[in-house]
Amino acid sequence: MDLQFHGANCISLSVKGRKIILDDNLVDLGSKSITKTEDIALFTNGKVDTPSELIFDGPGEYEVSDVSVTGISARAHIDEEGKTNATMFKLIAGDQNILVTGHIYPDLSEAQLESIGVIDILIVPVGGNGYTVDPVGAVKLIRAIEPKIVPQQDLSNALKEMAMEPKDTISKLRLKPTELSDVTQLIILEKS
Repeated sequence: MDLQFHGANCISLSVKGRKIILDDNLVDLGSKSITKTEDIALFTNGKVDTPSELIFDGPGEYEVSDVSVTGISARAHIDEEGKTNATMFKLIAGDQNILVTGHIYPDLSEAQLESIGVIDILIVPVGGNGYTVDPVGAVKLIRAIEPKIVPQQDLSNALKEMAMEPKDTISKLRLKPTELSDVTQLIILEKS
């Protein structure tokens, strides 16, 4: 599996010859979309125009190209209490469990944590300008989910809060299940 960060909240995963694009809203931000028609497009906060023929933007269970995709309903970071307008996506590819939270409120319920289960890689967008969870909220999510790896773009404030040192800074995360440890590791992803 390869994982790359493309700016904003956009991540691409290459799994078993299939490309999964998460939150490709780059056109709205003045950049070029990276999604192709054959890609699987996932959107955590509603669908955006995309050329993809396979789009998931809500809760449910899906199976595509030997990748299991589970959409888990969540409260968006800017929503009122009780609303669930966002979707977290859990992807299972081979032996790896990946969770992409999107822009969610950081307090997860027991039912959500049960649906999430054991996670190898947790992807949490961090910003703190009202729309995105701040570093303190990101730390809350990391502590609640207890992943093995947390790839991030820029977490300088959160690093202080977590008292964590990054293991590595890379442009593409190429991961094999045998490289995972029981201790959470922080990997900084550079924009590609």
